[in-house]
Amino acid sequence: MKEIRMVDLSGQYQKIKTEVDNAIQDVINSTAFINGPAVKEFQADLEKYLGVKHVIPCANGTDALQVSMMALGLKPGDEVITTSFTFIATAEVVALLGLVPIVVDVDPGTLNIDPEAIRRAITPKTKAIVPVHLFGQSADMEEILDIAREHNLFVIEDVCQAIGADYTFKDGSRKKVGTIGDVAGMSFFPSKNLGCFGDGGAIFTNDDKLAEQLRVVVNHGMTVRYYHDYVGVNSRLDSIQAAILKVKLKYLDDYISARQAAADYYDKAFKDHPKLKTPVRAANSTHVFHQYTLVTNDLDRDEMQKFLMAKKVPAMIYYPVAMHMQKAYQDPRYKEGDFPVTEHLTKHVISLPMHTELDEEQLEYITSSVLEFANR
Repeated sequence: MKEIRMVDLSGQYQKIKTEVDNAIQDVINSTAFINGPAVKEFQADLEKYLGVKHVIPCANGTDALQVSMMALGLKPGDEVITTSFTFIATAEVVALLGLVPIVVDVDPGTLNIDPEAIRRAITPKTKAIVPVHLFGQSADMEEILDIAREHNLFVIEDVCQAIGADYTFKDGSRKKVGTIGDVAGMSFFPSKNLGCFGDGGAIFTNDDKLAEQLRVVVNHGMTVRYYHDYVGVNSRLDSIQAAILKVKLKYLDDYISARQAAADYYDKAFKDHPKLKTPVRAANSTHVFHQYTLVTNDLDRDEMQKFLMAKKVPAMIYYPVAMHMQKAYQDPRYKEGDFPVTEHLTKHVISLPMHTELDEEQLEYITSSVLEFANR
């Protein structure tokens, strides 16, 4: 059996090696390393794939969120509502801009931000909502959009874990996540479903005026070369990474199908097990399985992780500490016990290997190892 990896980027690369190598060499030959043709070509391809008017490439997913908030004109003291169960970058950019991160609990099924918790958290200072499409499926965007319209709030989608997922509205219409709110931030970190070979990111929007402002902010606040009308940042996707992403985008739907097949195998193996809750698949969203995350019941999660690691099955904890319990984000408004679903999850979630190269032998070994521990 091949070595089991949490993410097998090497195996994925070998299948497209010639295309990727040629794409990289083309950039080197052109010497157009910054904002070269490869960036513009990838941008156009991604706009077509998503069905969105504007893709603005940038340096990473964190910048994508920060630039979005800057371009929307959010000011220090403005409150931004997001989830307490996510990677730190979501709240990090809020704090860096002098905004106030307001965190709320999540739905115990989908693990995504709870719309009713959003409603309860709104104050006169609230200016935006940042739903995170966690682990690969959409938050309840229709409900979130209704809340945003009611209170005149911006919706900034964090789509870093869910590119390619489809959200279905009550009227049957469908949109790709990242094209639903006012603006969205995406990461192309290597382990993402669409990942480059370094850092990379992008911002998505259908708003022409906002897209113009986003392009200004990512380029030092310049409207005309050497004329700086706004405070901006230096955030761009380099041409080599864009060339790699252009190749990989062609295979994104295949990658999603491979992840879904692996998830189906896991689901079947763990079906109805009293100590293992498999991921809930929302009726209004496809799931692209950036992670496959179990919620344990009446098991020592940390001991389970050690057991699996000893059997050479990697397993990760996403996330062991809730946002409101992080030392850097302690806030007198929040205390342990305030967000029971999130706090329960931090003690009971465990993510299994999930990538495009998992084969049946590996999946059988992973699932039998998990069941061996769970059935003790």
